[in-house]
Parts: sequence; structure tokens; C-alpha cells
Amino acid sequence: MKTVKCLVWDLDDTLWDGVVLEGDRPRPFPAAIEALHALDRRGILHAVAGRGELARATGHLAEHGLAELFCAVEVGWGEKSASIRRIAAELNIGLDTIAFADNDPAERAEVAAALPMVRCYPAERVGEFAGLAEFRPELVTAESRRRRHRYLAERDRTAAERAFPGSPPEFLASLGLTMTVRAAAEADFDRAHELTLRTHQLNTTGRTLDAAQLRALCESPEHEVLVADVTDRFGAHGTVGLAVLRHDGPDVVLELLLTSCRVLNRGIGTVLLGHLVRDVLARGRRPVARFVPTAANRIMLVTLRFAGFEPAGPGEQVLVFDPRRPPPPRPAHVRIVDGRSR
Repeated sequence: MKTVKCLVWDLDDTLWDGVVLEGDRPRPFPAAIEALHALDRRGILHAVAGRGELARATGHLAEHGLAELFCAVEVGWGEKSASIRRIAAELNIGLDTIAFADNDPAERAEVAAALPMVRCYPAERVGEFAGLAEFRPELVTAESRRRRHRYLAERDRTAAERAFPGSPPEFLASLGLTMTVRAAAEADFDRAHELTLRTHQLNTTGRTLDAAQLRALCESPEHEVLVADVTDRFGAHGTVGLAVLRHDGPDVVLELLLTSCRVLNRGIGTVLLGHLVRDVLARGRRPVARFVPTAANRIMLVTLRFAGFEPAGPGEQVLVFDPRRPPPPRPAHVRIVDGRSR
């Protein structure tokens, strides 16, 4: 069973005892408050799919200091399943990683029929959530504990993009993106492991690495383990990239490259790959990359090919970059800082 990434709440008679639109001023249930904070500390997101008027509902959340705990809010009169679909799209997560809590059996039945992959729970079980296996991620890192803040910042970015009068490239340029590439350290291993577990589309091999494996690679004289941090004018995206390089004679082999899906629309994967290729060429070496196809990562093969990598032979899973060709151009919308000691 997949770990829940987002718990979607009904509001009236689920998060609190009463109906706000009918003039009630209900206080949230203590068990609901405890669940909200316990799951938030584990990096599980919260969202709302409720009935009523949006302004009244968000105002009542704010009155009780809860508004900032929710990364997406859907309040209206349509089907709850449609609200959950929009929440999944807004947060860029799979429907099979969403749970839904509602006091109304008919609402739960509608969601279960339309979205059988969404796990549905009655409101009276809210107090149990912190103890259920599906709400206990394998890893809880400093990065995951701040996941909600990342999503709230992304919501601000999205709003700014909608209001921006220029073109998409002009908006990207306005973000002030900075990517810092640095050698991984002990404090990075849990987050790097988490990235390998959570990243499927943007992983060149589908490989996962635990802290012990990452430590061994960092200690190996043949390997470099790099992480990439990204910030912009809205705040930090955090550590969103991982690369494992192996030095093999005249070649530098990219054994693994992955970037978080949340920076997909910022082109960070392409930026990181281009930086690594330019760096390898500057050392007088040949860039080589391993690619292992999975059910989800074809986009990474496309990224490698657009960057100038060609298959080493028919059916090969090794791609090479011809050192005689021009390196990938430097990005205009991202400032790159290489923090490695030389």
C-alpha cells in the first residue's frame, strides 16, 4: 500500500462540529487538530474538498489559525470526486496517494465509485490517522517536514504566473532562479534517499539508494555524489536534484540523474544535465550516461537525447556525448553556482 501524500478533508461535521454556512461558529475537533499537525510534521499534505461558500470556509479556517495548513482548497457544490481530481492536479501527485475524510457516507461512496484508488475514511476515524501504517512515511526528513511550505510557495508562484503580463520565458526569467550544485554530505543522505524513492518520471535508471549506499559512493575515489538546491524570489525549493558520477579512464559516466517532479516546469533537470556535461568537457573528458528504461521515465531519455547524448550501439543502455560537438548552451533563466571544492 502506498503511503498517503495528501489527506483531503471535508469541513462541516468533519473538521469541526457544525455548518458554517448556516451561521454556526464551530470550533475544530481536538482530534482533528492533532491529526493535522501530526501528519504535517511527517510531510503529509492537507487539502479541503468541502460544501459551501469558499470565502466563508477559508475565513473560518483562518479564524482558527488553520488556513496555512492546507495546500489546496476546493469548496463549492460539485461532486467531491471532481474536487479531488483538481487537488491532485494542482499538487502534481497521484490519485492513489490521496486519502479522503468525510462524515457523510454518500459523499464517501461517490468518491469511492468515481476514484476507487482514493482511500476513504469516516470522520470518526480522524483520531486514528497518526497511528495507521498508510500515514507513516518510510522516511521523515527535514526536507519533508517543510513540504507544506514548499507547496504554499508554489501556490504563490502559480498565482504570480497567472497575473504576469509577459510570456512564459519572461516569467521564468523574472523568478531569479539559482541552482547550487555541491558534493553530497552526511546531512544530505536521507533527503537523497527520499528523492530516489519518490522520483519515478525524472530518474534516468529508476535506481534507489539508501543512506549506506550513498555514504559508500561518497567515500569511493571513483565516484562523485552531487546534490542540487534551488531557490527563487518566492523562497527555497530545497534539494531537488541528485547525480552520481563515476570516473572511468577518459570518461565520466553519469550513473544516475534525477530531479524532483515539482521543478519539472522550471527545466531544472535539463539545466543540471547541461551543467554536468559542460563541466566534464571542461576537464577534457567524455560525458557518458546510463539509461535504464522503466514504466515512467521515458522523459529522461528524451532529455538526454536533446542534450546531445547518442546511444553507444543498437539496443544499448549507454549513451555518449561526442566531445567534438558544442556543449549544451548555458540557461538564461537560471544562475548556476558550483559549490564543489576543486
